[in-house]
Amino acid sequence: MKSMQDKVAVITGGSSGIGLATAKLLSDRGAKVVLFARHADDLKRAQASVPQSTSVVGDVAEPRDVERLFEQVSRDFGGVDALFVNAGIAEFRSLEEADVEHYERLFATNVKGAFLTMKSASPVLRAGASVVFTSSVAADLGAPLCSLYGASKAAVTAFARNVGTELLERSIRVNVVAPGPTETAIQAKAPVSEQGLARMAPFVMARMRQGRFGKAEEVAALVAFLLSQESSFIVGQNIAADGGMSGL
Repeated sequence: MKSMQDKVAVITGGSSGIGLATAKLLSDRGAKVVLFARHADDLKRAQASVPQSTSVVGDVAEPRDVERLFEQVSRDFGGVDALFVNAGIAEFRSLEEADVEHYERLFATNVKGAFLTMKSASPVLRAGASVVFTSSVAADLGAPLCSLYGASKAAVTAFARNVGTELLERSIRVNVVAPGPTETAIQAKAPVSEQGLARMAPFVMARMRQGRFGKAEEVAALVAFLLSQESSFIVGQNIAADGGMSGL
């Protein structure tokens, strides 16, 4: 039997990048996958590429959108076995360039979105379910232009660690995956000025021990493992998938 046979998996930010790559893996392993993302056209294309999938359009920063997602999941499937709290945005600015709007965008999606997702998902998470959050190595490394982005991801990690202690009482495991630089749409779209790129690039490339960015599929393989019962004794961990960037 496939490792995720007939399990119900919900993925926020599921229309591209790590979310979509994870959806494909979980579907291949037998899961029924629910994709959630903001843009209907992207979501439609993603769903077409993932067998046994359904989709819901919405924004993780909007409470009613997230409530509607889990109301539909509860109605259609009865509960959730695997939850990937993955939706997020990346914007890189220096302290001088950063402003309140930059702060509010990052924290609304990355932090508020994670909170709203868990708040609405909790009642429908089945005993024995697994939850994985997407953080970032930027939460710990200290890198140019990453002060607010890194802070938002550090908040996600702290939230996951603490809410995980509550969910463990219901036999629900929570872990965090912290990708390094990864070839995804979110990275390609992240606005960085030429001056900012000139500051970031030497820092990043000096630490890329494998001499390249990661692939979405490489991170997805770790997420899929953590969402399955194959990782049943892994609880409360923050695991970097960064090609050694944050290693020794």
